[in-house]
Amino acid sequence: MIKKALLTLTALSLLASAAEARTWDEIKKSGTIRIATEGAFPPFNLMKGNQLTGFEVDLANALAQQLGLKVQWVTQPFDNLLIGLNQDRYDFVIASHGITPERQKAVDFANPHYCTGGAIVTHPGGPMTAAALKGKTVAVQVGTTYLQNVSKVPGVGDVKTFPKDTDAQAALLAGRVDAWVGDKFTGLDLVKAQKGKLVQGDLLFNERIGMAVKKGNTSLLKELNAALAKAMNNGTYAKISNEYFGQDIRCH
Repeated sequence: MIKKALLTLTALSLLASAAEARTWDEIKKSGTIRIATEGAFPPFNLMKGNQLTGFEVDLANALAQQLGLKVQWVTQPFDNLLIGLNQDRYDFVIASHGITPERQKAVDFANPHYCTGGAIVTHPGGPMTAAALKGKTVAVQVGTTYLQNVSKVPGVGDVKTFPKDTDAQAALLAGRVDAWVGDKFTGLDLVKAQKGKLVQGDLLFNERIGMAVKKGNTSLLKELNAALAKAMNNGTYAKISNEYFGQDIRCH
């Protein structure tokens, strides 16, 4: 996801509890790390039946394994994830959060675990460029960088927001909107699944995606960055990425 966004950060800061986030030593001693994601953003994080899966879920499980930890997963609506992080409900979040200056005021990000962009998807003959969105109705998920960026397009028509990205996609498929804007890899999956009914247009913006820890939790951040670098160097990352995308989606 190129996700997302925009809780006002003063609100996030105010919601931060007085309690301290668990340090790396405390997590290691407990033997279990608590990780949060949305579970509704295929192919990055999603529920299949009662099983949580996806590229980010597999990657985080691999990082935890390298660190010698068991994982306790928590799923939350996207908009709640960074709030819960600042309330110490879990240790870190991996949910396709785009690294933005606004978010960096509220949380600390690990080095990016993939790079992507916000893509336009439409029916054949529909708007394929930012200029073509003039006067058009666009579906996006609420609280996302997609919403922010679509809203900035000059002359864009009605921007409809949905609680889940899959709801926004459904609006496009049902013909209730002219286009959907979301993650380019999610868009490619959507186009492929619809077999000629949809096409992918231009990218509106590029984005780096990172895991988030509570502001100031430097000991955990250091371990996550080291584990991610190790996974990228030893073939673990490439293997998981190729399973989901047929390519390596790390930032170059």
